[in-house]
Amino acid sequence: MPQNSEFPPLENDLLLRAARGEETERAPVWVMRQAGRYLPEFLEVRKKHEFFEVCRTPELATEVTLQPIRRYSGLVDASIIFCDILVVPQAMGMEVLMNPGPHFPDPLRSPADISKLKETVDVNIELKYVFEAVTMTRHALKGEVPLIGFCGAPWTLFAYMIEGGGSKTFQNAKTWIFKYPEESKKLLMRIADVCVDLLVGQVKAGAQLLQVFDSWAGELSPHDFETFSLPSLVYISSRVKEILASENVPIVPMTLFPKGASYALASLASTSGYDVLGLDWIIEPSEARRAVGGKVSLQGNLDPGVLYGGRDAIEREVRHMCASFRGDNNVPLRGWIANLGHGITPGVDPEDLRWFFECVRKYSSKSTKLS
Repeated sequence: MPQNSEFPPLENDLLLRAARGEETERAPVWVMRQAGRYLPEFLEVRKKHEFFEVCRTPELATEVTLQPIRRYSGLVDASIIFCDILVVPQAMGMEVLMNPGPHFPDPLRSPADISKLKETVDVNIELKYVFEAVTMTRHALKGEVPLIGFCGAPWTLFAYMIEGGGSKTFQNAKTWIFKYPEESKKLLMRIADVCVDLLVGQVKAGAQLLQVFDSWAGELSPHDFETFSLPSLVYISSRVKEILASENVPIVPMTLFPKGASYALASLASTSGYDVLGLDWIIEPSEARRAVGGKVSLQGNLDPGVLYGGRDAIEREVRHMCASFRGDNNVPLRGWIANLGHGITPGVDPEDLRWFFECVRKYSSKSTKLS
């Protein structure tokens, strides 16, 4: 396991301070999926290498992770390792293809299919390439910005494993939770155990913050979210911290992004065990701040579609976002990480993303008056 002393010293800790709720001179900023999809240099790599080949090749994953850091050096405050949430189902024994979206040739159609999964998963074997990429990237960053590790949330992974890919209705996944609730809960916790091991392994390899993506949280009613998603999310946050503490590994901040579940912000802030809650764009930042009451930091939440609206629209909407997160200009900025409300989409002009970063730096700065 690499020791922190083996890595170059961190030059920009703005993200980590904001995640801990400390006062910052401006909001740190990064974007979900910033290491792929839209950058010309990433598309050049993809011309020669299949998607999961990039994930499984530490040198390629490192290169792609560094691409936006190079392009936006001095403007972006975090890197996120290039990988995919679906490496967890792969580690559990399922085949996943990307053509162009995720496709499972043999999804789980009934609880009997659980027998197809591996009884035990050794992430140090199955996902060793992730850890190698994290360590390699951490060195290659030379301390410029922190490195984020991540995984998918059990409910989101469960849905993919049963639907066989993305879905508009989630008919199959919802059949499971309502027809086979106990079997569903057991599978969710089985997925959660692999997620825990993956997250712990990333911290040991050099990740400085962790994020759990519950991309399909909003497909569940509040009651069903509390029944089928929340227990595994709480388990992940508590178990990761417990393991790190028991092994004398520094505990890093953890972010939960429960897309579409802003109704749960107040309870998540009190009970989930995460340091940061990610916001989609379907909530006003000031409302989210009131909901969490300073108990956690927040991340988000510009609509990714704004990046197609041109420079004036980007500046206008970023200014509004910053004003809503900052509130009273006389109050020091605490606990906000600027980001999009979901991942960046493929058609974005990289120079418009640069403008987004520049606008965040301007309007989130405590030296800039917004009223």
